[in-house]
Amino acid sequence: MKINVRDIPPRAAWTLEQGGVHPLLARLYAARGVLALDELDDGLARLLPPAGMRGLPEAAALLADSIAADRKLCIVADYDCDGATACAVAVRGLRALGARHVEYLVPDRVVDGYGLTPAIAERVKARGADLLITVDNGIASVEGVAAANALGLQVLVTDHHLPGPQLPAAAVIVNPNQPQCTFESKSIAGVGVMFYVLLALRSALRERGAFDQQSQPRLDHLLPLVALGTVADVVRLDANNRRLVAQGLKRIRAGALPRGLASLFAVAARSPKTATTFDFGFALGPRLNAAGRLADMTLGIECLLTDDAARADELAKALDAINRERRDIESGMREQAMLIVDGLFEEGDEPPPAVCLFDPDFHEGVVGIVASRVKERLHRPAFVFAASQAPGREHELKGSGRSIPGFHLRDALDLVAKRHPGVLLRFGGHAMAAGCTIAEEHLDVFEEALARVAQEWLDAATLMRRLETDGPLAPEYRRPDLVDTLHHAVWGQGFAPPVFSEVVEIVSQRLVADKHLQIKLKHQGQPVDGIWFGRTEPLPARVKLAFRLDADEWQGVRRVRFLVEGAEY
Repeated sequence: MKINVRDIPPRAAWTLEQGGVHPLLARLYAARGVLALDELDDGLARLLPPAGMRGLPEAAALLADSIAADRKLCIVADYDCDGATACAVAVRGLRALGARHVEYLVPDRVVDGYGLTPAIAERVKARGADLLITVDNGIASVEGVAAANALGLQVLVTDHHLPGPQLPAAAVIVNPNQPQCTFESKSIAGVGVMFYVLLALRSALRERGAFDQQSQPRLDHLLPLVALGTVADVVRLDANNRRLVAQGLKRIRAGALPRGLASLFAVAARSPKTATTFDFGFALGPRLNAAGRLADMTLGIECLLTDDAARADELAKALDAINRERRDIESGMREQAMLIVDGLFEEGDEPPPAVCLFDPDFHEGVVGIVASRVKERLHRPAFVFAASQAPGREHELKGSGRSIPGFHLRDALDLVAKRHPGVLLRFGGHAMAAGCTIAEEHLDVFEEALARVAQEWLDAATLMRRLETDGPLAPEYRRPDLVDTLHHAVWGQGFAPPVFSEVVEIVSQRLVADKHLQIKLKHQGQPVDGIWFGRTEPLPARVKLAFRLDADEWQGVRRVRFLVEGAEY
């Protein structure tokens, strides 16, 4: 591992500090590309205007016409946290803006697969809907949209995924990544796109005289859901996304959050008053995602929609139980996956350029998580496959992949599809995460084809595991109150949480629960406790560590401890 230190533009750091930003935060923000104080303004007025998003005026007009005609709307959601929050935002927002008939439908991961399919279109039609609205999916649903059109449904696609070579023939498409869209935030999540659709719809209804500026329905109560979906989907937190997340966190900390979110905080043993982006990514998000992985995301969406406290608690407890089951399944799959990995190459040799794993006992709802674990261990693009459980598709394998910086996974799949027509039955995704479906008989062909692309694209520099850090931590900043200040800020993908690095002296170390390394060290001559989760090998007496800051409490006293992320020696 190579521990790097981010460059800190001194003028930017000085400018931020002169504007009243804490010196440590000024240094961290400057290292992440923040050059001026106004970039840290997270007010709603600083959000990018909806005008730049292609398709928004047409979407607003279509929805306003549908509300005026009392038409029936049906939302087709995705089965992950972004899809669930986008669905809840759509249902709550459309009802608040006057829609009287709003239903939703979420595909079953096993039976239906991803996105709007012809079968889903038929189910929407059978419900008596007039307008079908996709959230967090649809941009690749060429056949599904065609089927919906043939059934007499109008289709509004709202999505953020990268489009394929052919766009669906929907009445309207809203997606910042579609051709000729000038909206600056290409990283906005599906829930963010839907929020912008609602902003545009409210504006259109206001122009039609449905209400004025003073009497218009407020939409800011949806921001906690927007914030959760944005962080949980691991999209890049550009300035606009950071503002959306910051606004959601402010409302949650003030107690202005949906009842279901409050119940999710409770079962996760977290406090809304001190909510952080970490809570979204590692406490609430996984509990919602677990429903889509192992059961029915309807549970998650209902939890986000209900205003009944008892019902919310009941659903949150059910989601927590499903997440515990997910952890058990993941643990077994991870162990099996690592055994397979150990057999791929000899100890001391370099791993293959890309890794594909399959076991008949793997669960398709958890393959993405296991792929992430394999990628983290080997620092290689990794795909994990499971046998499809869908009736009539037992010969198919469903795979989920995770990548490393410098290897665009969806583009790699596209190249595999061009070189080997027919091998990929379906695929889609982003740079760092993608999914695909193949016939089991084509697994070897896919594995060889992906490895070939990886060999062509990856060089030694890319394959070197690198950890970007913020350099040494001044001892005066090693305080619990500053840990709280750091946790309070918005961090995430593309705006990484602070990781410091420097040489420390190891005083003592021991294993905890046979899998974590507990450390006592000296940081700039002063004693500090640390822990390295998942590490079993001992460290040398003097070593360069990369670490995050945390605060724990012992006998009523709060102390700073180091959460070790890596070592260079």
